[in-house]
Amino acid sequence: MNSKTGNQQIYEANEQRETKEQHQERYEAGPANAHRLNDPKDQRSLSNRAALEVREQQKEEEAEQNAIVGDPTAPAKSHGNKPSKGADIDAELQRDDELRMQEKGIKQ
Repeated sequence: MNSKTGNQQIYEANEQRETKEQHQERYEAGPANAHRLNDPKDQRSLSNRAALEVREQQKEEEAEQNAIVGDPTAPAKSHGNKPSKGADIDAELQRDDELRMQEKGIKQ
């Protein structure tokens, strides 16, 4: 399909557009520890500060979730409960699998 400006096939879209990965967020661009969260002279708005706190909280929750994923009994233990039979069996099977993998020389 030809347009009035020429043949579209000679233009590449990646030359015309910039990806999001090429730009860092302004807050992330500075050196480490350059930004204090509670700086009284900070020019960020309250909504930007609140959004940053939400992102930090989500990162912490994600880290906790990743720690729980490895151990089937972790959710019950974190709530102060005794793990169920199924969780105990899953943990035992997981330990057995890890031992077999180590015996075979396959590391995870």
